[in-house]
Parts: sequence; structure tokens; C-alpha cells
Amino acid sequence: MEQTWRWFGPDDPVKLHEIRQAGATGIVSALHHIRYGEVWSIEEIEARQRIIGADPSLGLRWSVVESLPVAEAIKLGEGDLTQLFDNYRQSLRNLASCGITNICYNFMAMLDWTRTELRRVLPGGATALRYNAEEVAAFDCYILQRPDAEADHRPDVLERARAWMKKASESDKHNLLATIMAGLPGAYERYDVPGMRTMLKRFDGITRDDLRANYKRFLEEVVPTAEELGIRLGVHPDDPPFDVFGLPRIVSTAADIDFIVGAVPSKANGITFCTGAFGAGPANDVPAMAERFAPHIQFAHLRNVLKEPDGSFMEADHLGGDVDVVKVIRTLLAEQARRKGAGEDDWRIPFRPDHGHELLNDGERGTHPGYPMVGRLKGLAELRGVMMAVSAIDHQSR
Repeated sequence: MEQTWRWFGPDDPVKLHEIRQAGATGIVSALHHIRYGEVWSIEEIEARQRIIGADPSLGLRWSVVESLPVAEAIKLGEGDLTQLFDNYRQSLRNLASCGITNICYNFMAMLDWTRTELRRVLPGGATALRYNAEEVAAFDCYILQRPDAEADHRPDVLERARAWMKKASESDKHNLLATIMAGLPGAYERYDVPGMRTMLKRFDGITRDDLRANYKRFLEEVVPTAEELGIRLGVHPDDPPFDVFGLPRIVSTAADIDFIVGAVPSKANGITFCTGAFGAGPANDVPAMAERFAPHIQFAHLRNVLKEPDGSFMEADHLGGDVDVVKVIRTLLAEQARRKGAGEDDWRIPFRPDHGHELLNDGERGTHPGYPMVGRLKGLAELRGVMMAVSAIDHQSR
């Protein structure tokens, strides 16, 4: 499997030579400075490629786009979307003309991944990302004051949410909003509380079925073009894989993936398999999902979570937590071997170590939340070791 690393561009505190030292050769990047819905020009794409390939001795290439964003108007099905669909297709054409054919995107309404703590301290001083159900409820019900929000939260969670509000300072409330927004590391726009209320009003009345219909329309508009270009589109699952702030989630379960790959059947219409995002769903059997949908996996994010009964979860070590990552890796390696045996040109499945703990001097570097240098290096080394061991064992057993 191709070892890749998410890099946020020239301003990323993690440098390209450090990524090579970690063992990755594929760069996962995006043009975050371009407004959602606008065309990614060939000039902009080539400029990023030149930066990535500036030192040929590193052997780096722009392997995966993460993400080519979907404009909110498309998710809403709002107004005349002709230009937005044209722009998305043109961006696909431009990427393909530059040799980039693996595209990750998501269809999460309004927000990307959502957490309430960015630095939960662990034994020894490392820090982790965490989702606390009571803090989400406190924000939803008593800061955002979304109508009827209390009905979406468990009574015990609401009780703890009220207790949190009683002791929270204005600074605590501001920091909670900033933490929720941190899941949009490349977003063009972020929201304050009034802005979130305004945006939520646009989604008011949009049901799960409505969002699914809008997503199906998006697939119908862009997948044929992707197929013509030899592009593989991989949708990232919702994170967390359940409704947040009343926003429906539609890429969260095995049933959701069945709907997606069946909506527009094509090799170009696949998934980015994120073990952490799927792993936060209590009903998701992640290894079984990997095996079931292996032919549709275009890209893999490998990380782990520890779940709690109230819906809270914390990001664990890459090989710790609730998800049997070793079993998932064995499935991915078997699928890659199948593709190679079938003579497919793009048989390699790129993967990256997803969110890592901040370790050692990571906290001093100013990296994006969830994307430390040392923590991800450790995760990549562990994952690489598992892959080598599984490959050796499977080879000996044949």
C-alpha cells in the first residue's frame, strides 16, 4: 500500500523533507485557498505539484487530493446549480490532466469533523482529540440555542451539559466554539454563533432523505465525468457518524455505503475508508465493513477510537482502541493483491496515518489539530510494521 501523508501546503509547519523521513512518498493535499465551488485551475494545480516535487531526491508526488470540496448549495439542493456542477467537473478535468486521479471529498452538511477537546492530556503528557457528548449538548442547547435541541440528547447528558454551563466562563464557551470549528482546517469560512444559526436555518427542513437525494444528484452529475477521466472519487464518512446539531448524516453506516455505491454504480464512485470515523459509530462493525466494501475503497485513513456509552469518544493509539485495525489492514492488502492480479493499473490503495496524538515537542510546532508530526510518524511506523508482518505471514501460509 502506498504510504501517504496529509500536508496542508507551504504554510504547514510539517516540512516535506520531514514527511520523507517519516517514510511516506505520497502527499495528500488540497488547494485550501480556493473558495468552495470555484474551479481549480491547471496553473494552481501545477504550482502545488512543483512545490511538492521541488527536491527530486525526496521522491515525493501529489498522490491524493483531500479534499475537493462540495459547495454547501449542492448539499442543500439550493437554486440553479449548473455552474457549480460545471466547475466541479472542470476541476476534475484539470486534476486528471495533471496526472492526479484519486480524489477524496465529503458530503457532511455545514461542518467537517467535530470535537470538543483538542488536547486531552494522557498519561505521560501526550494529548489527544476528544468528543464529549455533554459539551456538544451544552453548545447545542444553551449556547447555540437551537430550537428543540434538547430532544436530541439523552437526559443524563443534558444534566451534565447544564452542570458544564453553570461553571463555564465566557472564555470556556468561546474556546468550545473554536474547537468545534477546528475540524475545518482548510475551510474558506468559519462560523461564529450567529453565523451558525443563520447557516442552520438554511438546512432547516432538510431531511435525511432530502440530503440523500441531493447527494445522488451530485453523483449523477460528476461520476460520469470522473469515469471518463479515470478518476476515482472516494467519499469520506461522516465524523462523527451520527447527527450533530440537528444536521442529518448520510455517510455513516453500511446501509449508507450501500446506497452510495448503488446510486451511480461505477469504479469511479467509491469510498475513503476511515477506520476512526466509522469506528465512532456504536453499531458499525468496521472490519466487516472493510471486507464488504473492499472493491469500492479508493483511499484509507487508519486511526482508532475509544467509545463510551453516552456517545463520547477519544482518539486512541493507532493500534489501540475499539477497532481491529490489523484485521482491516489484512483486508486492504488482500484487495490490493486482487486488483494487481486482475491487471488493474491503479491497483495500489494509498493510506495515511490519520489523526495522531501530540507527542514530545509536537505541541510547540503549531500544527493543525489532529495532524502532529511525531504522533503521525509513530502511527505510520506502527501501521507499516503491521503491513509487513501481515504480508509475511500470509505469504508463508500460501
